Amino acid sequence: MARYIKGVCRLCRREGEKLFLKGPRCSTQKCSISKRSYAPGQHGSNSRRKLSNYGLQLREKQKVKRMYGVLERQFRRYFKIASKTKGVTGKVLLQLLERRLDNVIFRLGAGVSRSQARQIVRHNFVYVNSIRVNIPSYLVDKDNIIQIKAKDKSQKKIRENLELSQERSVPSWLEFNASELKAIVLRLPEKEDIQQPIQEQLIVELYSK
Repeated sequence: MARYIKGVCRLCRREGEKLFLKGPRCSTQKCSISKRSYAPGQHGSNSRRKLSNYGLQLREKQKVKRMYGVLERQFRRYFKIASKTKGVTGKVLLQLLERRLDNVIFRLGAGVSRSQARQIVRHNFVYVNSIRVNIPSYLVDKDNIIQIKAKDKSQKKIRENLELSQERSVPSWLEFNASELKAIVLRLPEKEDIQQPIQEQLIVELYSK
């Protein structure tokens, strides 16, 4: 399975905003974008050009891809599904990304970042409706019951993550019992449930050319 394995701080710098790819560290002064708020590379500090319409659309698409940790082929597939689904394409696209199992684990606070949440899923710790699911891209649905079952050492780490993630509130479309590490999907997510600003219409315009 293809995945991005290089440094992630440069991704935030390239997009010009914090994508919180390293969890709590992104909120401290150690965050690289706090020290160098310009694009990475030899000429990054000199790249002050005004973006064209295409450039704005491309940067928004890249930002959302990197936030959710998906690659181009998978992201394009999500857009294709969204465009064929009844409703507003941009909102359906964001809904699909939010429903990913690794994102749900991140939203619950069990992982301090989406990459760590993805690891929790891959290590067979997550059950959906009492069935073990180790596919990070699995899409949860309304009324699904999600439970994290891990051995002592791993469970201790997950509970430490919950402590570190206390500042991030669990979104209203999920109900979470932290003591049992069990959650219920109350409804499908909406754009308003996403904390970071996303201009999904720019992505729709990009792929509609």
